Amino acid sequence: MITVFYDDRCGVCAKEIAYYQRISPEGVFFWEGISKNQSTLQRLNISPIDALMSLHVKDHSGSLYNGVDAFITIWRYLPYFKWLSILVSLPIVYHSASWLYSFFAKYRFARLPHCQAVLKKTKKDEGPNK
Repeated sequence: MITVFYDDRCGVCAKEIAYYQRISPEGVFFWEGISKNQSTLQRLNISPIDALMSLHVKDHSGSLYNGVDAFITIWRYLPYFKWLSILVSLPIVYHSASWLYSFFAKYRFARLPHCQAVLKKTKKDEGPNK
């Protein structure tokens, strides 16, 4: 089973994942909104900020992927998307997709109130010396 950790409080993210859920084969994915289960993320050493900054996936073998690599992992198992996983894996496309994903992730994170609340809480918890 592939576990997908996604920001279920982000409208764009939730809509995309809902689409993937509708078209995914039965028994391949477990979809976990990160607002509901922080303990799993902690066990995997994924910080709340990292979880909000990018999509994370744990595959059958327990390997973790995030960002574009997470999408490639998902697309390999979705009908009509396998070709996209192959295309995005090509070096020049991969580097461009990674840059675009990073740009969008930072833009989204800076504008969503729940992301900023986690950032503020993390800074507060770290104290003034960090």
